[in-house]
Amino acid sequence: MDSIGKICILGGGTWGTALAKMVLMNQKHINWFMRRDEQIEGFYKLGHNPNYLPNVKFNLAQITFYSNIEKAIKDSDTVIIAIPSPYVKQYFRRVWNSTFRGKFIVSALKGIIPNDNMVMSEFLADNFKVALENIGVLSGPCHAEEVALERLSFLTVSSRDEVKATLLAEAISSRILKTRVSNDVVGVELASVLKNIYAIAAGICQGLLYGDNFQAVLMSNCAKEMARFLDGVVPMERNITEQQYLGDMLVTGYSQFSRNRTLGTMIGKGYSVRTAQLEMEMIAEGYYGAKCIYELNERFKVKIPIADTVYQILYEKLQPRKGIRNLIDFF
Repeated sequence: MDSIGKICILGGGTWGTALAKMVLMNQKHINWFMRRDEQIEGFYKLGHNPNYLPNVKFNLAQITFYSNIEKAIKDSDTVIIAIPSPYVKQYFRRVWNSTFRGKFIVSALKGIIPNDNMVMSEFLADNFKVALENIGVLSGPCHAEEVALERLSFLTVSSRDEVKATLLAEAISSRILKTRVSNDVVGVELASVLKNIYAIAAGICQGLLYGDNFQAVLMSNCAKEMARFLDGVVPMERNITEQQYLGDMLVTGYSQFSRNRTLGTMIGKGYSVRTAQLEMEMIAEGYYGAKCIYELNERFKVKIPIADTVYQILYEKLQPRKGIRNLIDFF
């Protein structure tokens, strides 16, 4: 493989829109799948996504839009998946195993497949027989809203195939995006799930009016817990302080743009989980991730009290204040 070829974005949400902007900073053309024809029609009328990041303008001559996911994949060489994890199975019902043949499939998901408790690389390998060498992951401290503002962002491309990872990293690197490569595919995916859970914990503490001193101790313990879980589930040599682990966790835990932190803050202020979700009108992946990690850990039995506490608050009606107080004994 000497070229990344035609790049396709799957997903017309906030993250998919940010990815499209980043790719087009360094590429002349993309294929872009959106589920609804009316969203595509709105794009043609307005010159921007009618539903998300409306201040990001696009040159439509650089985009071929699709509402047929299988055709979008077939017409591309590298496919970047930016679909919210709860909807992945619904979208991929229309895709055949053969559609992925010869493609480099890159997950930009920030979550885990609910009920299956699989990260995207495992889902692709198990359900569509995609070779692990043809799977990549995009992750790092990179909020869509900051991409829209053209603030410098950072992404790591992880793959077992270092050549493919490097080609994609070089293809999307630009003045607003710095890239690097890694071979820790599943570890990076699980870190992306965990950081959303920890951001909910940070938000709950914010809502309960715990101060910066406590937040610093919370996040340092989240980092230790993340390292412990990754070592227990995907043992390999890794440096948890690198940007795809700690960097992503910190920006998700502290940023005003973090949906997961927002969900946690509302819960800490006294909103019920359901009411907070309805008022946000956006998906906080950590809600689903907390349940998946809890169930996954029933097999591995790693000590993860922070993630367990978030699960109990979200799903077992544990009072947030009591849950956070109980955590202090672990710090």
